[in-house]
Amino acid sequence: MRKEQRIALYKMIWCKIRYWQNLRDITDSELAAALQVGERTLHEYDKSAKNITLEKIDNFLDVNKMELNELLSM
Repeated sequence: MRKEQRIALYKMIWCKIRYWQNLRDITDSELAAALQVGERTLHEYDKSAKNITLEKIDNFLDVNKMELNELLSM
């Protein structure tokens, strides 16, 4: 029997944020502003999102008037 590999929470959240961005045709600069980071940081998160903080996720959710469960259910 094959064991399923677990996806880290930070990777899942980052993928959902990028998916949301793609659905709404948001630019990287607009996304960076919502997260309160620079565009360069977005590209670093693409390589490894392990440094994304709860504060940045909360900023994103607050700016977009979303709840975490809404983001995760996408």
